[in-house]
Amino acid sequence: MRRLFPAPVVLALAGCLVAGGVAVTLDRTSGGPGASVTAAAVSDRKVDLERYDAAAQWRTGKARGTRVTPAGELAFDRGIRTTRLAGRTYDTARWTSPWVAPGFSYTELIASWSARTPGSSWIELKVRGRSAAGRTTTWDSLARWAAKDTVLKRASGGAQADDGTTLATDTWRTAGLASYQLRVEVHRQRGKRAVPRLDLATVLTSALPPTAGPVSAPGVARGIELSVPRYSQMIHTGHFPQWGGGGEAWCSPTSTSMVLGYYGRLPGAASYAWVPGGHADPWVDAAARSTYDHAYRGTGNWPFTTAYAARQAGKAFVTRLRDLREAEVLVKAGIPPVLSIAFRRGQLSGAPISSSNGHLLVVVGFTSKGDVIVNDPAAPTNASVRRVYARAQLEKAWLEASGGTAYVIHDAKHPLPKAPAGNW
Repeated sequence: MRRLFPAPVVLALAGCLVAGGVAVTLDRTSGGPGASVTAAAVSDRKVDLERYDAAAQWRTGKARGTRVTPAGELAFDRGIRTTRLAGRTYDTARWTSPWVAPGFSYTELIASWSARTPGSSWIELKVRGRSAAGRTTTWDSLARWAAKDTVLKRASGGAQADDGTTLATDTWRTAGLASYQLRVEVHRQRGKRAVPRLDLATVLTSALPPTAGPVSAPGVARGIELSVPRYSQMIHTGHFPQWGGGGEAWCSPTSTSMVLGYYGRLPGAASYAWVPGGHADPWVDAAARSTYDHAYRGTGNWPFTTAYAARQAGKAFVTRLRDLREAEVLVKAGIPPVLSIAFRRGQLSGAPISSSNGHLLVVVGFTSKGDVIVNDPAAPTNASVRRVYARAQLEKAWLEASGGTAYVIHDAKHPLPKAPAGNW
């Protein structure tokens, strides 16, 4: 299994492996945890998120065999060609976004989506980019995805390093491009009547400095703590090796399950009836199976996770936040973000594991001084999941490892607050 952050490290780091991320060295300071070597300002963190989740937005693209429904979804309408997969013939339709220029030279792109794939239907997402000089890359496949794994084994697209771009599981990396197009292909098995459809697609682009810079000042969520249930990934150690084996590999589905539990939107018992009796919190096992990437061979694919969460809660996507003040805006709105972090020994005081080269946890609140209250699934028991981490240490472990990557999962009762700067 690949490391989350392929930086040169000396230690053999423990913890949950997740995909994507910014390739930077974790040990960039000489002043100990929380110190920084540059004054990288928030304005240096270039982030943009383009959303397609309403009829008017879908209609900005070019449809071939797809239609926009009265509910504002992009749906299969008719096949424009056929695709063969696993011995089946599929009618394929597609939608292509307009060229989108985020306003800076982006080096990473992450697409996420919310989709329904009834029966044997499935979707594929592709992307291509264009340089400031007008050179266009080839189309790269980001993912083949279906909600269930009985017909299609969902998988990320592979490296495809042919024209200065490459796919690191869920993160499309470039040397610096000016614009992009997203393509969604929707596949329905020939002779079937199912209508696969999407109600959300997002494209995150970013260009980030390698260091976190000065710690952010406490913001609007001081003294707020959300009542998020606490689940430990470690109590699932040894569960279902075909989907990662539980334990340290399941930080992403466990964190996501905590957020879904907070909204009261965990999957119903029928969806995990296959989990043997006696397994605690069997909805975590179900989340692991539903987010497993058969190419990456893990449950840490960021958009696979939010695609699962969106089906349960209503809306979910991957974005990057510029600092913890933006996380506080979400918490104040009642939305607990899931953060992707990494840290070495001694860099995150009070953590249940000594180090990790890729880990996810839930931000549930902030103390009156601005330190971060989290539900850390790496704790050995459910009762020990709640932790308080120093703001400077957690912000550094998050911004320098994953570039501030977060899952934003919310339901209709918790609408998104106004975005500080266009990243949700």
